Amino acid sequence: MWIVTQVAPYADGPAGVHGVLGQATTALRQLAEAAGLAPVVVDDVRDLSPLQLGAPCVLALFTIGETPFSEEQQAVVFESWRAGRLGLLGVHSATDACHTWPEYGTMIGARFDGHPWTQSFTIDVVDPAHAATAHLGATWNWHDEIYLFRSLDPGARVLLRLAEDQVDLAVPGGRVPDCGFPLAWCHGQEGGRTFYSALGHFPGAWESPAYLRHLAGGLAWLENSA
Repeated sequence: MWIVTQVAPYADGPAGVHGVLGQATTALRQLAEAAGLAPVVVDDVRDLSPLQLGAPCVLALFTIGETPFSEEQQAVVFESWRAGRLGLLGVHSATDACHTWPEYGTMIGARFDGHPWTQSFTIDVVDPAHAATAHLGATWNWHDEIYLFRSLDPGARVLLRLAEDQVDLAVPGGRVPDCGFPLAWCHGQEGGRTFYSALGHFPGAWESPAYLRHLAGGLAWLENSA
């Protein structure tokens, strides 16, 4: 399992806003080890060879901005994902990365489109049968940035969604996207498999057993779907 956390800004990517990257790295490493995987952590995707990316693995990304995958890496990742050799686990700002790589949007499942609100809110557990949500009740109380998305894959299996009537649509950028307010999903195309959760901006997430079980369930789904 390759874990990429972006600890310094790439190009136009303000990665420094995510002070939880150290916690995230530790947690993702431990989740991978608990799943019987051998995690390799890199701060720069250029440290991953095409040979590594083409091997059976899970690529876990907590990235932002124009993450500098080379054209060769991009081609290998997309080919490996479509062939079912590579599973993709995206965390929080991973939907706000690689905007100049069209296939990345296909893989991650949607594109980040702003976060007008940061507040406490209630999450509806849309799909309680999934491994990432089975430990939750019908709702989940949380505090985080609330992400908006565009171009959600029409085949995405939405797992978590913001419960209705909790945000002020009058704030700058406030709106209801065409896809509503999904907060976690999984999806696949051909052999490809992706799990994504928009949660995880604040340190409390990485100290929350419920959140860590959420990610562990996503990882288990990727492994069982391979």
